[in-house]
Amino acid sequence: MHVTLRTAVAQSPAQVMAGFTRALFVALAPPFPKLRVLRFDGCETGDQVEIELNTLVKRLKWTSLITDHGQWPDGTHFFIDEGQVLPPPLRYWRHRHLIEPGPHGGSVIVDALEYRTASPLLDAVLYPAMWAQFAWRKPIYRRWFK
Repeated sequence: MHVTLRTAVAQSPAQVMAGFTRALFVALAPPFPKLRVLRFDGCETGDQVEIELNTLVKRLKWTSLITDHGQWPDGTHFFIDEGQVLPPPLRYWRHRHLIEPGPHGGSVIVDALEYRTASPLLDAVLYPAMWAQFAWRKPIYRRWFK
């Protein structure tokens, strides 16, 4: 299943890319489930991010590996994280972070994610929650990169 959200911000792609720090990662966390950062290496190829999600019933580990990062000729900066250890019911996770030059200056942050569970039906059932968790980021991005 694919989810894509776009957020226009005032800063340049290079400034936005430099702003993808541990502090921003923590600020982007939705209120539930509670997130604890165990490891945050950064956003370059080979870096790892490990978190623990507290669902009140159980603590779940999530580990992602940054599998690629860089800049395209059009000025778009990007990095890609792929799930290595995922909480159930997820079986696949790939999140492309694109920071495109904006049409009138600034940037457009694109969260393009792909996820799968064991069932296409469950993928569809989870879609509203996935969309909401990334829509939550939009005002935070705007404040952070004003």
